[in-house]
Amino acid sequence: MAEVIRMPLLSDTMTEGKIVKWNKSVGDSVKSDDVLADVETDKATMEVVGYADGTLLYIGVKEGDAAKINEIIAIVGKPGEDIQGLIGSGSPAASSPAPAAAPAPAAPAPASTAPSVTPEQLGVTVIRMPLLSDTMTSGKIVQWNKKVGDTVKADDNLADVETDKATMEVVGYADGTLLHIGVPDGESAKINDVIAIIGKAGTDISGLLASLGNPAATAAPATAQSAPAAAPVTVAAPAQQTDGRIKASPLAKMLAKDKGIDLGQVAGSGDGGRIIRKDVDNFTAAAPVSAQPAAQVAAPARTITTGQEGFVDTQLTSMRKTIARRLGESMFTAPHFYLKMDICMDNAIKARAQMNEVSPTKISFQDMLIKASALALKKHPAVNSSWMGDFIRTYDHVHIGSAIALPEGLIVPVLRFADHKSLSQIALESKELYDKARNKKIQPADFTGNTFTISNLGMMDIDEFTAIINPPDSCILAVGKIREVVIKKGDGFGTTQMMKLTLSCDHRSVDGAVGASFLQTLKKYMENPVTMLV
Repeated sequence: MAEVIRMPLLSDTMTEGKIVKWNKSVGDSVKSDDVLADVETDKATMEVVGYADGTLLYIGVKEGDAAKINEIIAIVGKPGEDIQGLIGSGSPAASSPAPAAAPAPAAPAPASTAPSVTPEQLGVTVIRMPLLSDTMTSGKIVQWNKKVGDTVKADDNLADVETDKATMEVVGYADGTLLHIGVPDGESAKINDVIAIIGKAGTDISGLLASLGNPAATAAPATAQSAPAAAPVTVAAPAQQTDGRIKASPLAKMLAKDKGIDLGQVAGSGDGGRIIRKDVDNFTAAAPVSAQPAAQVAAPARTITTGQEGFVDTQLTSMRKTIARRLGESMFTAPHFYLKMDICMDNAIKARAQMNEVSPTKISFQDMLIKASALALKKHPAVNSSWMGDFIRTYDHVHIGSAIALPEGLIVPVLRFADHKSLSQIALESKELYDKARNKKIQPADFTGNTFTISNLGMMDIDEFTAIINPPDSCILAVGKIREVVIKKGDGFGTTQMMKLTLSCDHRSVDGAVGASFLQTLKKYMENPVTMLV
């Protein structure tokens, strides 16, 4: 199905973007990492990537014209695909997360304090924590890639920021000198909080910091003066020992940190010598080994002996905090009820084996459940809905979220328009999404917009469980393992393969009979897989 490309939020104060140049024309083939257009924001000219493979079917904004945040600028899909239903403000607006404009209310905050000193007066640029995902409320600074006093360019990666979804880069969009860092490594800042200031070297920004009303930030310049002495103990230090900066992806930096690898010793194979994951994975020098003695020294302190009490405190990641907040709100706000049903998997097991003989990608039972659920949702649209407070939103499209567990927490990659995809397409796209999530390369477009979610613990030998609804969905399907059960067959007994499904429903938007009817339809698809193919 076609993918709608909207004007993204490219700076903290951006309200619209001007299309400087389209790098693709209608009819051109595009890849997910192709730069579709150059967009001029209020800070700099930046690139817009489509995150979709296919053909450019539609350009909604001409070169030289501007588009507001979240406005449709392009559509990518299959050649000849009908996209008339996507053009305009109809269903695409419903399927696109509106929170991209969330920072807007916070923007007037500095003005309301009536600052005596403004950035414009000093000719400096204030860098604020940007909105990097639709559910993000704060971001944790994993590491600064520049220090106070460094010269920076508009496209430099100033810092790696951990959101509730992934670790991403923050770009300053300004040339000059880094005059101030307002949030140190390891600490968090709320959306639109001041995290840095860039300007001409030697500019006195003490008055501006006071005007911004951030006591902690006011003290930061003095702290920054002593930063060089502390630099050797930070991850970024090796980067400053070469030509001023080591170019590396956030994932490569995190892996290097975990393995104790000095990035200054790693040769980069990416564009312009940028260090990427495989460079760290393939690094075989003695540096990683040198980290072992430190771990061995620390280990005895963790040794627990008989009769000795102890505990370990683990700091929460942004992802884990968001999981706790959103699911806590869901559990105690949405009135959950649960429907359970046994599914005979004998035919599904046989059908899967036959399909995998010809499928280009291995099809899993999860893929079959995604397809069956998507088709069942089309027949029971009330389940494909969201409680919106004053009304219920029922979606025409079906975007299935498939929950996976990462060390940092739970993430739900979203398979869009699952009802229109074949089982082999679902298998291929799901695998790509899971790989991107595990490799920390997943983008906001990959984990937003779900209308229904599936959580599967069958592969972990769990018979059955109940799941907490994943907002904004009205329902979530919990899947247990396939187990052998003895049943009566004719005059004797035999065995069959059964699987337990549990549907958690929000009673505000889904009634018991509606949820039960949905499960009955899902059961028919799974017990007779051929019906999903016609």
